[in-house]
Amino acid sequence: MNWFSTRDRERKNGYTLRDAAMMGLAPDGGLFVPERIPAIDLAEAERRAGGSYASLASYLADLFFAGDLDSGAVRRELDSLYEFPVPLRRVGRGRYTLELFHGPTCAFKDFGAGFMGRMVGLLGRPEERLVILTATSGDTGSAVAHGFYNVPGVDVVVLYPEGKISRLQECQMTALGGNIHPLRVAGTFDDCQRLVKELFADEAFRRRRCVTSANSINLLRWIPQAFYYVYGYFLWRRETGGECPTIVVPSGNYGNLAAGMLARRMGLPVEGFVAASNLNDVVPEFLETGVYRPRPSVQTPASAMDVGAPSNFERMLWLCGGDPEALRAELTGYRCDNAEIRRTIDALYERCGYLSDPHSAVGYAASVAVGKPGFYLSTAHPAKFGEVISAVTGRRVSLPERLEVLTRRKQHSDPLAVDLAALEEFVEKL
Repeated sequence: MNWFSTRDRERKNGYTLRDAAMMGLAPDGGLFVPERIPAIDLAEAERRAGGSYASLASYLADLFFAGDLDSGAVRRELDSLYEFPVPLRRVGRGRYTLELFHGPTCAFKDFGAGFMGRMVGLLGRPEERLVILTATSGDTGSAVAHGFYNVPGVDVVVLYPEGKISRLQECQMTALGGNIHPLRVAGTFDDCQRLVKELFADEAFRRRRCVTSANSINLLRWIPQAFYYVYGYFLWRRETGGECPTIVVPSGNYGNLAAGMLARRMGLPVEGFVAASNLNDVVPEFLETGVYRPRPSVQTPASAMDVGAPSNFERMLWLCGGDPEALRAELTGYRCDNAEIRRTIDALYERCGYLSDPHSAVGYAASVAVGKPGFYLSTAHPAKFGEVISAVTGRRVSLPERLEVLTRRKQHSDPLAVDLAALEEFVEKL
């Protein structure tokens, strides 16, 4: 399969999987998308889902990558990658959530970042050392760092906004060492993301260094996120007998929601999606008014969603044929302010005995407000935001062992100004 830029409407420049994955961002500044969207055989997908998540993921990956990656090798990699559970939980009266935080870094980003790490290995690395460059508002960085930790021939540079992520999220990036290089940026996530995009737009620099992205702008991060929508659908249908769920997606950079829209176009029977945001409500505002107005992000308890200029809005538009009105018709928006996030965390604990991280709480609040049958995505383990939860509920959240061990290790990161030249100098020296 060839891959094209979202901005190449006439499909003049197709790229191989390897080239598109290694570039991350298309030369024209667009995001890579497939030349065609394959159709799911729902009976086969249900059979695979009944076996394991890895079996379903292998089947769906083959629909996109069978011509470029050995199917047997993909299956073996995913069997070892997706060893953790992906449960659907009932929360409160008639509400269901797909818990996506049982992987190695306790966040949904493990699905995409782990997949990318394994597939880059199967594609074969270039002769020169590869630099994985990614911006994070919290969970992406730790998932990417874990996915590529000690992979031969690869360095990982993670940009995160200093003082604007949780202590534990920072530990997950700064305690690894080795080939992981965290940069604490004196700015916001949007500044981090802009620096990454500016570096990718510098053709002269990219001729000197082999650099790609592991943000959801990279197709190998984005595509596998569609797979858990399919798995969640079968779990929900088996649990409730329903047929067409409305799926609520806590949203920041919108790669997750764009992946759900992709799954729908592959044939997944979905009634619709809810874009659930915090105060950074650029997309819900667009859905309400028809005006897309990116702006500087503001800090909230749901920090991984503090994004004011979401990259994947461009992919969502592409999936709707470039028609903003079609996108507005497909999605419902919901905005959750800081007080509502805290009230929801408290209510879930008091009424249901369920500890929810702030991002998943946004999903629950939106699910209740919309009131349609379906489920919401829980994107992070509550322990990753223990400070927020403890302040609201008075309950100390115990860390899983795989996280607790990181807090005892030595931490290291380097400071970085919001300056492209400084970033390029750092990468050059690796």
